[in-house]
Amino acid sequence: MSAVEIHTLCSQWGRFGLYSFFIDGSEPAIVDTGVAVSPAGGMAPVLKQLGRRIEDVRWILLTHGHIDHIGGAHALWELTGRKAKVVIHEADAPFLRARRTHVEEYLAARGRYIDDPEGEAKITAACEAAISGEMEPHCVVRHGDELSLGPDVTITVHGLPGHTAGSVAYLVEGQRDVFVGDAVQIHGAANGFPSYVDPDAYRASLAHLRDHVKPNRMFLGHAYRSQGAEPSGVELDREQAAAKIQESLDIEARVRAATKEPGLDGQSVPKGAHSPFCCIAQQLHYLGDPALEPSPFFTTMNGYFRKGYRS
Repeated sequence: MSAVEIHTLCSQWGRFGLYSFFIDGSEPAIVDTGVAVSPAGGMAPVLKQLGRRIEDVRWILLTHGHIDHIGGAHALWELTGRKAKVVIHEADAPFLRARRTHVEEYLAARGRYIDDPEGEAKITAACEAAISGEMEPHCVVRHGDELSLGPDVTITVHGLPGHTAGSVAYLVEGQRDVFVGDAVQIHGAANGFPSYVDPDAYRASLAHLRDHVKPNRMFLGHAYRSQGAEPSGVELDREQAAAKIQESLDIEARVRAATKEPGLDGQSVPKGAHSPFCCIAQQLHYLGDPALEPSPFFTTMNGYFRKGYRS
């Protein structure tokens, strides 16, 4: 069996570059969909240059449920004449079914720390603009499932919870190309901090990638970077992939240590933008705006403290 070609598709959403990937098999697939305007504006023109048609896509594989990965799913499905099958992990399927799920996630986590009375309204408006439609997935997957994309492509699903509860990697069997979405954060993207809702699951997922999946090529959801360095791109070779997985583990260990020492701010610490985690931010030399969406600092801090801390 000859190797299937993979092409990177990029569209822009504000300050973010949104990356999708075209698996050029007998039943073509697109991994992740950007936001509502991405399929027509970012994908279709590039596919046309490749001599391919977006109408021929038969699989839409979603690595997780965040807006910038599922927002274009309904629009892309429509462009295929509603012939493509939309695939997502069962834990993140609610994000595809209802825009309100994204708002509830904001309110339950990072929204607890952001002093913005209009926060809920802003997230609601962003969902209306960026998510092309609510829909039921055609295929809900779990860790270990296999998908047959025609006679030439078999995909294995690897559960990688942490960034979200339902984050997954899609592995192309025979060539060990792996699409990880945002499950490998390194030092984060534009906001300069890694984002995960469950630190323990995130760490276990990175170890699973390192020790069991061992990507030959690894495709990232964004151009994640090392601290103080320029992004290395979204397509990593074997050595780069192994290095970035290990670096992500090392960074998580440093963040975890800071949540224990110095830990939460004491009463003597003045209120600041990073409250109640100012001492942690200082320990980690994080000077970014913690309220800038998608607020990775507060998302991650909430993950460490949600079981034992109540604001």
